[in-house]
Amino acid sequence: MPLGKSLFLSLRNVYETLYVSAPTVVDAFRGTVTRKVCDDRLESWASRVVANSEMMISVHGREHIPASGPGSRAYLVMSNHQSHYDVAVIYYVLGSSIRMVAKQELFELPVFGSAMRAAGFISIDRQNTERAIASLQDAKQKLAGGIPIWIAPEGTRSPTGALLPFKKGGFVLALETGAPILPVSIRGTRDVLRAKGILTSPGKEV
Repeated sequence: MPLGKSLFLSLRNVYETLYVSAPTVVDAFRGTVTRKVCDDRLESWASRVVANSEMMISVHGREHIPASGPGSRAYLVMSNHQSHYDVAVIYYVLGSSIRMVAKQELFELPVFGSAMRAAGFISIDRQNTERAIASLQDAKQKLAGGIPIWIAPEGTRSPTGALLPFKKGGFVLALETGAPILPVSIRGTRDVLRAKGILTSPGKEV
């Protein structure tokens, strides 16, 4: 894969992210942002990122995904974490109603961070126990409101692909809320973009 094309693909998907983030920030400023609008934008974003990256996605065990919709019980998604592309794959496969628990540093990024906050994503401060507990309270409220939550118990992307030690926050959340856990194993996204990497390699099986 030529270096220029790999870099172009990465920049293109950054553009796709800003393309949905900017209007979400504007809607939040106007007080017109809604969950439905955010869901639609997340669905569109995930589809475009997957298409741009030419990922060939296969799903096994789809029958175990809990039903969603009015009256259904919200669930907690727990997955391994290998790449930034995990996010697009999760939304592409599981749907756009999920909200993610993400590190505080992402919320500090211009435009993108504000859009995440407006869309109802949950910021967790890994360096401050009190704030981390408050973040889990936010997650509890969303689960109680029927919104599925996604958390990567490793806490960060694995640089080697091997599982890192699990943090306990997600498991405490499940125990305290009684929310069922949907375990998800993601394979192949590390070949598309590695942790700390900037070059996208298209056409990989995920």
